[in-house]
Amino acid sequence: MAGRFEGLSDLEWKLFEDIFPPEPEKCGKGMPHTPYRYLLNSLLYILITGCRWCDIPKGDIWASKSASHRWLKQWREDGTFEYIQARVLAIADEKGLINWDFGAVDGSFSSWKGRK
Repeated sequence: MAGRFEGLSDLEWKLFEDIFPPEPEKCGKGMPHTPYRYLLNSLLYILITGCRWCDIPKGDIWASKSASHRWLKQWREDGTFEYIQARVLAIADEKGLINWDFGAVDGSFSSWKGRK
């Protein structure tokens, strides 16, 4: 089921801001750098709502779909995305928000066809 996400609050952003290096002024060929908070907002929006890339909201707190996709690829390759995931799980576990006794697997997207 899709969720709702309206962007990171200032307090939530504080949990992540130390992960990222200082914001550069330019990115690549003179393009302005998209703030990391906007990128994380956009990626979390996709993950939480289940929307398509083209449905990322437009506005002051969101990154473009191309910047979001580019940085997701970068963060997957350099381990940043896994580090963010580990931090979220550690915080949730510390607060007792995860019951590790139960789990679920959704096979509706599995490509496995079974035995014949």
